[in-house]
Amino acid sequence: MKSAVETLNPTRVRLTVEVPFEELKPSLDAAYKKINQQVTVPGFRKGKIPARVIDQRFGRGAVLEEAVNDALPRFYTQAVDEGKIEVLGQPDITNIEGVEKIADGGDLKFTAEVDIRPEITLPDFASIEVTVDPIAVSDEDIEKSLEQLRERFSSVKDVERAAAAGDIVVVDLIAKVDGEVPEDGTANGVSYEIGSGRLIDGIDDAVTGLEAGGTATFSTELKGGTQAGQTSEVTVTVTAVQEKELPELDDEFAQLASEFDTLEALRDDSRKRLERMKEYDQATQAQEKVLDALLGLVEIEFPEKLLKDEIETRKHNLEHHQLQPMGLDIDSYLETQGKTREEWEAEIEEQAKKGIKTQFVLDQIVADEELGVNQEELTEHLIRRAAGSGLTPDQFAQQVVQGGQVPLLVGEVARGKALATVVEAAKVADTEGNEINFDDEDETAQTVEAPAAEETAAEEKTGA
Repeated sequence: MKSAVETLNPTRVRLTVEVPFEELKPSLDAAYKKINQQVTVPGFRKGKIPARVIDQRFGRGAVLEEAVNDALPRFYTQAVDEGKIEVLGQPDITNIEGVEKIADGGDLKFTAEVDIRPEITLPDFASIEVTVDPIAVSDEDIEKSLEQLRERFSSVKDVERAAAAGDIVVVDLIAKVDGEVPEDGTANGVSYEIGSGRLIDGIDDAVTGLEAGGTATFSTELKGGTQAGQTSEVTVTVTAVQEKELPELDDEFAQLASEFDTLEALRDDSRKRLERMKEYDQATQAQEKVLDALLGLVEIEFPEKLLKDEIETRKHNLEHHQLQPMGLDIDSYLETQGKTREEWEAEIEEQAKKGIKTQFVLDQIVADEELGVNQEELTEHLIRRAAGSGLTPDQFAQQVVQGGQVPLLVGEVARGKALATVVEAAKVADTEGNEINFDDEDETAQTVEAPAAEETAAEEKTGA
């Protein structure tokens, strides 16, 4: 086999492949054998039909088509390997010549155009400088944390007075759209904390000041259900007004809400916990800022087809996996966001470009630094991903294996290690001028979703 590579642009090449008959003959023989096992001809045992009879009865074209379908992928892959090309996605194979002459000893020629990874020149990671928030836990932060804990241990009691902010009201709701109550337009016995914003717009003003038995009507735009996006007239009836009772903030509360005997010990633990959270937030912020700085220092050409597929994948995921379950279409969504379709499409394109660029850049670091992924790292990553999916680690692992997605997870772990390498080399300081060193892999080697999840076109096409 002979092959030649022609560069069409920085992200696309054309392969020209010539295959002599001697190398095609096994595919031709295999085609006759396969058809032999599939057809029946009177007078011949199955599998013993001569090639000339198959040609006469079923046409030589069927045999040649089978032979070419078997040969093309094999010789294309061989040409890619010989040319040491990092291809993206499937090729466009054209100009197939000589098919009709194969059975007579002729050669096969074809061309294949395919996207390739762009060449990437990485900067000196030590030249990257970013600033992050300091780790500072104030007394106010601790008191806020304790108040949230008190809320969790609060109780309620019915009161005979008008509802006010912070109260719990139990309500019945009836929503009408164009004067009609839709199938899912009623709800009874709903508990709602006034001012929490966890129900529908307008309900706070409607129920404030009502006593048990009071009724009010207000207009609002429905956010979910079959009538999402529609303006509705909602009638709310308060069936009970309840007042929250918070436990006293003392040693007895500390014993109730924690393993500590004193409120002071609980405060100390809250400070340590908040510091750990801020350390994690600081590491995450450093990752994001270092990544943005790194991408800003790298210029790449985007493979046209890959970018187009990535944009379409992101649009599909938003419309079909996020909006449709909420009963929204893209126009309703854009209206709530205050965006035009052109603005949204430009935003999607920028997100797609960043996702592809991130993956390419981090994959280049993985290759340059020869970063590997061991079983322990993969298992830890799988457990983290399982926790975010709502599945047990065993269930998630089974899903990953059955879906053939193990390479995707390996790619995620490797890119996380690549980003950790950059963060460790970069100069990171907080806004108070304190230099921060991230030399703990657990802090920096977090998953980098670039692009995210299993459905992403870039992930599938690069085979990462």
